[in-house]
Amino acid sequence: MKRAIYILGAFVLSFMVLQANAQAKDGLYRALTDANSARVVALGGLPLPMHDGDLQTAVFNPSAISPETHNQLSLSYVGDFNLGTNYATAQYSRTFESVGSFAASVQYYNYGNMQYASESGHVDGSTFNVSDYAVTLGWGRELTDKWSIGANLKYAGVQYEIGSAGALGVDVAGTYWSYSNWAFTLAARNIGRQIFCKELNVENKWLPFSLDFIASKKLDHLPLTFVFGYHDIQNWKRVSDNLYLTEENYDPITGQYIAPSKTKKFFNNLGSHLVLGGELEIGKNLVLRVSYNYETFLKMDVPQKRTLVGLSAGFAVKIKAFQIDYAYSRSNIVGSPHFLTVRLDLSKF
Repeated sequence: MKRAIYILGAFVLSFMVLQANAQAKDGLYRALTDANSARVVALGGLPLPMHDGDLQTAVFNPSAISPETHNQLSLSYVGDFNLGTNYATAQYSRTFESVGSFAASVQYYNYGNMQYASESGHVDGSTFNVSDYAVTLGWGRELTDKWSIGANLKYAGVQYEIGSAGALGVDVAGTYWSYSNWAFTLAARNIGRQIFCKELNVENKWLPFSLDFIASKKLDHLPLTFVFGYHDIQNWKRVSDNLYLTEENYDPITGQYIAPSKTKKFFNNLGSHLVLGGELEIGKNLVLRVSYNYETFLKMDVPQKRTLVGLSAGFAVKIKAFQIDYAYSRSNIVGSPHFLTVRLDLSKF
């Protein structure tokens, strides 16, 4: 068993290096980077190192799949009422003593109807649909009382009018829990590439790979857990030079461009890797959450109109075998989606 894990680890590591060199910032399968579950979104949208049997964290962190998630069903819905888009996710988990715990999930992204237009811009009123979907089978196993590992095998598909494409990928993750209420997760997500394409012009065939490190600390004398995330370790430069081509970077008198200092570029790149969040338990049945993503603020905010872009918040209500989670993520200045997740422990019915 250990030998098989070492061989698999070496293979995955080699593939990660190859993909990190080949990856582009954007691609056809960018939807795989979007979190759908309310708890994950409210805490920053990264693989969470939580060890509390919450199935909704397993799509991004397969090492969270455990016997505690056995016979759970999680249903998530995401709606952006300004843009008319909506997403849905369904997850189910089951544990087998001899081989470990498994979780299956189906994700569907509907971007609404798009209008046909000619090259001259004429719109005749006819429409077509654009959608993405992903099917994932995950496995997790607790090696000791401190260590767990997990992996996801996923198929991602897109359907854009008459065009379609599909890709295969894997996620691998490991989590460590200390006796001092610290937890650490290292996750490599979306290792894979496209396997077929019809009627679409696709230049980047790789999945949007990301190597993430996340830590959490639960305080000893307060029901508060802090989450610290450093995402996209494989790609230091997160901020394009085009981001500095704004009015505030030009001299108001001469009109000459004022290049940003190396210090400013360094801290902008560093901050664009970081996500900070927190989760506060109020009694046994209510949880409040909040997080901040500096990269979202830096790329999506408008200098002339400071907003709460980059901030996410939410709450959870526990009612016996049910848990209802809600989150709101301010991802741009136009409109932002609402996230709703309902988790059921079917063993309690």
